[in-house]
Amino acid sequence: MSLDWIVKIISNNWSMFLRGAGITLLISMVGTIIGFFIGIIVGVIRTIPSPEGKAKRIFVKILNAILFVYIELFRGTPMIVQAMVIYYGSALAFGMNMNRLYAAILIVSINTGAYMAEIIRGGILSIDKGQFEAAHAIGMTHFQTMMNIILPQAIRNILPSIGNEFVINIKDTSVLNVISVTELYFQTKSVSGNNFRYFESFFVACVLYFIMTFTVTRILRYIEKRLDGAENYVISDIEIEKQSVILASGNRDAVSY
Repeated sequence: MSLDWIVKIISNNWSMFLRGAGITLLISMVGTIIGFFIGIIVGVIRTIPSPEGKAKRIFVKILNAILFVYIELFRGTPMIVQAMVIYYGSALAFGMNMNRLYAAILIVSINTGAYMAEIIRGGILSIDKGQFEAAHAIGMTHFQTMMNIILPQAIRNILPSIGNEFVINIKDTSVLNVISVTELYFQTKSVSGNNFRYFESFFVACVLYFIMTFTVTRILRYIEKRLDGAENYVISDIEIEKQSVILASGNRDAVSY
């Protein structure tokens, strides 16, 4: 490896590397966000309790079966194959000439949604069942229970897994070069094809991938710590007074919050 060649490659092709890294971040970020919302919808639907009516029960079973097929199909096949099938298959079957960037975001979103659905479903199931029962006891619907009680806790619990999916997507966007998306890997291939210095060119790409994933990981760790709050905190005088009244009366309803 020649350091001079690395410096020369960066100085001559920095705009291509920068553009490729930007496209990589754009696809992975938008794809992860859309996939997250797909995962929430699918995860919530798959945790709907069996309804009482026969027609509703059949509908829920059919819907769960469709979602199960979607999850298993996209988790059980490589993204590179999905990209080929969706991009070229849509052109062959429907005559659609999809924009490559939009196609890339669609592919990453659908793929991420399948993984997010199981992550979120696991997060929902990790919440104590007593909270579901308490919510239903006061007349809350399944949707209200999820939005107000379960999902805020579940999302906090699965935040490391969501961050991990984001990091994976940053790396997996490299497979989208098969449909000629000009992300970082594609740009690096172009650079190396121009100067025939493959090792040095891909070494630069390797460093850029590491910088992106490391930075994203540090940001997500910071967010997790912020959500956890301070390890030691001081209860305000008002709260102390309220707790004293509660203990003295032996009845939690004695204090109006």
